[in-house]
Amino acid sequence: MKIGFIGIGNMGGALAKAVAQADDTELLLSNHNPAKGQGLAEELGARLASNEKIAAQAEVIFLGVKPYLIADLISQLAPLAKPGTIWVSMAAGVTLTSLSQHLPAENLIRIMPNTPVAIGQGMTTYSLTNTELAPVVETLLAPSGQLMQVPEKLMDAATALAGCGPAFVYQMIEALTDAGVEQGIQAMDAKFLVAQTLLGSAQMVLNSDKHPAQLRQEVTSPGGSTIAGVASLEKNGFRSALMQAISAAVQRTQELGK
Repeated sequence: MKIGFIGIGNMGGALAKAVAQADDTELLLSNHNPAKGQGLAEELGARLASNEKIAAQAEVIFLGVKPYLIADLISQLAPLAKPGTIWVSMAAGVTLTSLSQHLPAENLIRIMPNTPVAIGQGMTTYSLTNTELAPVVETLLAPSGQLMQVPEKLMDAATALAGCGPAFVYQMIEALTDAGVEQGIQAMDAKFLVAQTLLGSAQMVLNSDKHPAQLRQEVTSPGGSTIAGVASLEKNGFRSALMQAISAAVQRTQELGK
């Protein structure tokens, strides 16, 4: 199967690396920066090609361009594609309805990966109108991590949680690491303590049927150190700040898609 990637920035490039691990695939890459494209092509054993050649040859085409560019791009490429070509859009906020103005709706998949796909620990959400395409995206992106199909009306919210979420987590890791340094711990040690704590806590949530609030309560002894920290977080609006961050991200995603 010939798989095309038009736009191989951080996200497109990470997904290309994942898809390259699938069996019986040939990758065609296109990027506005030829040097970067050539480097990734050599790494993956892929071929560089023009957008037009990818449109004409590929059976599945991943579109990794900015939302404001995608309409013009697909209107130019759609007439070149073979019937049945599957188009996979990574453009934040751009709906399937909008994309279907230029492409057959039954051949469209809308996805939103996050940066951990680069190490096979990503979380990719996707929506589509043709359920027969679900196995295609699930199979191709399996090496990238986890996938979840969601109704399109929830894609912007899923984008804020999973797509933008790593940035919020990195910001929290940075702040906790700085706090450890402030208390006298070496920076590298503090980063390891924080990152492993988040990793283990996340795995506990995934492995347990308990609500996160219950898991938190199991750490907080009456009158202890943890509850003192929890009380400080509540006083300083930690929970509210995170919820507002998601709301802001959803709003911006919707703006980008217009």
